[in-house]
Amino acid sequence: MTQVQDKVCEITAKILGLDLNQVSLDASFQEDLGADSIDVVEVVIAVEDEFGIDISDERAERVRSVQDIIDCVNEIKEINDEPA
Repeated sequence: MTQVQDKVCEITAKILGLDLNQVSLDASFQEDLGADSIDVVEVVIAVEDEFGIDISDERAERVRSVQDIIDCVNEIKEINDEPA
């Protein structure tokens, strides 16, 4: 796993009160991890704080899995790392 993947999984497990080994990249927040929409918002906010990024509300509404958040982080970091 990459550093982003590890950190997103750690944040997810902590917020949802799960063991880290229960959180996989393809886990659905609602179906697999038992999260509700507020839990997902809390995860998104914690990830934004951890990585110093802003995930748009529109994008956050489309988050369904752990991998979705990882993809958001990687795309935003890639855009922000591009030379001006």
